Amino acid sequence: MAKQKGKKEAVLKPMSGMERLALRVSSMINHPIAQERREVRIHRLDTDGEREWSEILSALSEADGIDLAHNHEDASITLRWEPSADDERAAQAATAFEPEEPAPF
Repeated sequence: MAKQKGKKEAVLKPMSGMERLALRVSSMINHPIAQERREVRIHRLDTDGEREWSEILSALSEADGIDLAHNHEDASITLRWEPSADDERAAQAATAFEPEEPAPF
């Protein structure tokens, strides 16, 4: 195959420590079980730098509607939150649904 001239090769830039930590914490928060319980416990890994860990905790503590609790026994952090207005409307709509007629079988 001939190379296409004028086309630059994509260079992958490695993720920074903060990006990696933010992605990990975000995926933990967005996990279906965490969303159902409205809480998640996060741990600092050996690969997480002190500066990055402090920044993410600072951002989480400043976020509206998130309670942050330090667990001294294992140095983890528990995040808890209340449902948003959108979550409450979706739950109300789901519980208010009743079939109009029973299934014919």
